[in-house]
Amino acid sequence: MELFIVRLAIKRFCMVPLFVLTLCARPCLLCAQEPGSPATASPAVPDWAQPGSPTHVQVPPPADFHRPSRNFDTPVGVFQGQTDVGAAVVPGSAGYDAGKKQYTINSAGYNIWYSRDEFRYLWSKMSGDLSLAADVTFPDPKGYNDRKAVLVIRQSLDDDSKEAMIGEHGEGMIHLAWRPDKGTSMKDAEFRFGGTLAGVKAKRIGIEKRGDSVAIFVSLEGEPMHQFGPPIDLHFNEPFYVGIGFCSHLPATPDTAVLSDVVLENSAGKVR
Repeated sequence: MELFIVRLAIKRFCMVPLFVLTLCARPCLLCAQEPGSPATASPAVPDWAQPGSPTHVQVPPPADFHRPSRNFDTPVGVFQGQTDVGAAVVPGSAGYDAGKKQYTINSAGYNIWYSRDEFRYLWSKMSGDLSLAADVTFPDPKGYNDRKAVLVIRQSLDDDSKEAMIGEHGEGMIHLAWRPDKGTSMKDAEFRFGGTLAGVKAKRIGIEKRGDSVAIFVSLEGEPMHQFGPPIDLHFNEPFYVGIGFCSHLPATPDTAVLSDVVLENSAGKVR
């Protein structure tokens, strides 16, 4: 089958908004309320943080805006803990079905971009080289087109941590993205498919750390995993965090990603 890479773009900024909201008590659009009580309106979103549209320009978050992450030392599958990085206004959740070898991640969150992130993250602390891979599916076909399932290496659980990741978007685009230092803006290499593969979503994605070199891997339709694009150089102090995550790309609207057949190895060359 023909593969055409339509665009490889290195970008410093992405046209995706940040949403600043009031913390909601449970993962739904409305805060918890007693039966029969008046409905509570969805949390307000500042105008600057509204999604981009023909009449609205997206802008980065305020430079000094941060929200402490919510950390849970609750193991799930092979991962040691989980975190709502950046504490999205609607808390996330995650579970593991051992029989199906599936992680189901529910999360809201404005994005994983700019100088800070909001997403549900399942992680383990590791050192040295590593290989991480997973199949990705989005159960709801009507989710936001820029939602993303991610495999991430992070220096910390802070919302503005140094990181490197492979992200698979709802519309099918994948990218190698990285934040070179804490608090800086993300960079990325985007890969879009055209020709006979227009609209195809990668079946399986992977990321490998070999020393300070980080590379991403892809299987489009079940073929052996192969490296996609050139690696980047990014140093992480040990130990660091490694894991999987999901962001709906909407601040107060959770969505779901399923990552299955996860491979996590503490050595390079094991992405499969």
